[in-house]
Amino acid sequence: MRRISPYISAAIAVATVGAAFASSTASAHAIWFAQRAKQLAMVYGVGSDDLDAVKRMPLVTSVTGYDADGLPVTASLRAAGAIPVVDSDEPMAVVAAVMDYGVWSKDAAGTWHNKGLDEVKDATVSEHNFKYAVHINQLPSKPMPLIPGHKLQLIPADNAIPQAMGQPIRLRAMFEGKPAANVAILHDYVNDPDQKPSMTDAQGYVTLPVRNQGLNVVVGILVAPSDNPAKYKQMEHRASLTFVLPHLPE
Repeated sequence: MRRISPYISAAIAVATVGAAFASSTASAHAIWFAQRAKQLAMVYGVGSDDLDAVKRMPLVTSVTGYDADGLPVTASLRAAGAIPVVDSDEPMAVVAAVMDYGVWSKDAAGTWHNKGLDEVKDATVSEHNFKYAVHINQLPSKPMPLIPGHKLQLIPADNAIPQAMGQPIRLRAMFEGKPAANVAILHDYVNDPDQKPSMTDAQGYVTLPVRNQGLNVVVGILVAPSDNPAKYKQMEHRASLTFVLPHLPE
């Protein structure tokens, strides 16, 4: 093992690209995992903004872990001062989390409200936001599992992650268990959150150069039609995949 520190319709895809990058206070942020003081922490933010994730812990609907064989292990989040850290009694190869960030609407004056269309009558944008995070500490011996509750997930397509910055990595976007075309992929969400995205192909694949010899935070964004049009106009799914390439020995 290597140590590393239904197709959507064309119409939906076009809407996704435009809406996903009308970036907003409510939807622009993602969750991801990163090391903080030698502990694995859940981060909520965008770019260099590392915001109050502890305050948002009640919005986390699941935390899951998997061992090196791809089998589930118990995992949980614990507030440790200003950050939530991952606890487990067993070694974890993969850690994942889901956050339901709720319904947000922007009124005609540009102010965001944690309310739906039924309460913000002049809303120009209204959406239900879901955020997902998967961290690979060690690739399982079996192909990466599709994690329950993660409607959108990015997985290493070849069950491999390069070990040097600049080498290509092939990822696949899966939405509701099926390959997803035209998912917008940002390959360095921390250092370049305003980059022009790459798009997944008809089979959900995208190939990118590994950006960092260290922490890599790749984010996929998909905007889907509303399942409650009276309450919000669309649903945004924002999924991160994180992994760490090793540096030279000190």
